[in-house]
Amino acid sequence: MFGLIKAATFASVALPMLLHSCNAPDADVALGVLARERVSLTATANEIITALPVAEGERVEVGTILVQLDDRLAQANLEVALANRAQAQADLDRMQSGAREEEIAIAEARVDGARAIYGEAETTVERNIRLLERGAITQASLDQDIARRNSALADLRSAEQALIEIRAGAREEDIRITKAQLRAADARVEAERARLENLTIVASRHGVLDNLPWNLGERVPAGSPVAIVLTGERPFARVYVPEPARARLKDGATVRIAVDGVETLFDGTLRWISGEPAFTPYYALNQEQRSRLVYLAEIDLPPEAADLPVGLPVTAYLP
Repeated sequence: MFGLIKAATFASVALPMLLHSCNAPDADVALGVLARERVSLTATANEIITALPVAEGERVEVGTILVQLDDRLAQANLEVALANRAQAQADLDRMQSGAREEEIAIAEARVDGARAIYGEAETTVERNIRLLERGAITQASLDQDIARRNSALADLRSAEQALIEIRAGAREEDIRITKAQLRAADARVEAERARLENLTIVASRHGVLDNLPWNLGERVPAGSPVAIVLTGERPFARVYVPEPARARLKDGATVRIAVDGVETLFDGTLRWISGEPAFTPYYALNQEQRSRLVYLAEIDLPPEAADLPVGLPVTAYLP
């Protein structure tokens, strides 16, 4: 009887310990997969895809065209900006070079014509004053002649000032305004050229084209990823470190890595480990549940692992 009681007592103590050990993660092992750095290239405008020159899985170099978006509207906007710039440049050139001899000759001829009209009007007024004294014309008629003379004098002065302005050239402040307009036109050209160039999506790093989320002919919303490039000289292990092992791991620690399907074990170097748990925060868990927390970590692999494909499961044996 005593033996049965002792056995039952041992079972009641050992069973919860056994269950706890089965549920708790192994503090010396971290599981994960092989991964590479992902470069996500996004659409810069709401346009239709017109070309996909590179197939998924092919290696790409910096500058390789991956996706071409419809650029007809952007090309037209650039042409308008170039035309406005050419007009601003022509205005500045005209102001800086001064009037041509033909323009000066035309202004002089206008002065001569206005002077002749004024001279005729002045002669008419002088003659009609004498006629009014003899009673040959009325005062109203003379007043009309005086008004015509004054108008001719105003036209003469206007023509003379226009000639002076043409001979003097543009004012300095007008030239500064025109230069500012030209700089603004230059900026608009560069902005439109950049918008046009950004419709050609090119690889920003060497790597492998992993995914083309959109098909040829589809309209892509601005900001949506259109090409995913896996880059980096070799893959790295992305693993989840159990909470009990987190305190003893430091950046630069050596970690043994086993890759499924590969017999060789690799010596990896811990390059980063998250300071926050991947799941429920610690303050919402009791002491037993906290041991189930995991921390995301990345482990660099040696050069001999360069050809391994991403996505393979890995096991990291923690120091």
